Amino acid sequence: MWKEFLTAYFSFTKKERTGIIVLVTAIILISVLPFLYPLFISHPKQDSTQFEKDIATLRVQQQDSDHRNNYSHYNNSYPAENKYVDETPDRFDKGKGSLFYFDPNTATPVDWQRLGLRDKTIATIQNYLSKGGHFYKPEDLGKIWGLHPDEVQRLIPYVQIAPVNSPVPETSSFNASANYSNTHHMPAMVDINLADTSAYIALPGIGSKLAQRIINFRDKLGGFYSVAQVGETYGLPDSTFQKIKPFLQAGSATVKQIDINTASLEELKAHPYIRYNIASAIINYRNQHGKFSSVEDVKKIMLITDEVYNKVNAYLKIN
Repeated sequence: MWKEFLTAYFSFTKKERTGIIVLVTAIILISVLPFLYPLFISHPKQDSTQFEKDIATLRVQQQDSDHRNNYSHYNNSYPAENKYVDETPDRFDKGKGSLFYFDPNTATPVDWQRLGLRDKTIATIQNYLSKGGHFYKPEDLGKIWGLHPDEVQRLIPYVQIAPVNSPVPETSSFNASANYSNTHHMPAMVDINLADTSAYIALPGIGSKLAQRIINFRDKLGGFYSVAQVGETYGLPDSTFQKIKPFLQAGSATVKQIDINTASLEELKAHPYIRYNIASAIINYRNQHGKFSSVEDVKKIMLITDEVYNKVNAYLKIN
């Protein structure tokens, strides 16, 4: 019975066998056709010249981007106020220019050209020097926008900076001013509480960012009562402060005071000399012991040492 069933099931007529053969043949042809197709299609010869040019252009652009990224990382290690910014850093040619010993403070534009620098970078250097900038050590070349790190390293071995005159004692402002005027245009005296950014920028070594920082610090304090406070400005190098100190005066030394009997925690902690810990201690002491009878009473608070009190007492008052 099963034999008859299987024989009947797998029996094909001649027409069916022909159809199966045609179907199998078609399947085989479709399967191998993709492999045979390239043999029957002629491909036009491709000119790779333009493609190679495009690749070369992309490589140059990538190298340029890498140079700029490396320079940005190197330049960020210097204070922002010492950067004399040009719109784009110059590219330099390592094979351009000759090397010789030079003083960057006295080198002429012709000397810089001989060293291989571009006109744009030379103009940046001249602008830096004209605003009172000075190179104190060979590594200071890294302050100049437009000089890549490897170009700076190429020049550093040939930098010979002439020694400057011995520093003038801080107590002799007149002599310091006279010494400065021998080689620079004498800046006008600056009232530290009235001066705007332009007045500070006119001082040697002060750029727009440093000038704004000084004014911001002054505003947060409520005014300066001493020239020495200017030197506490964040990011102001002590060497720069010593250069500008002879030209500073506290002519208008009236400062804004905080009433410690009524001031809130927010008002107190906003002051640079008080901050949160001391502000919180003042509020807690006032809550526990009542109002202060004198400004000097804050010295009863453990956190307020003599050093802290001497700095902050000019900004405190009671009503």
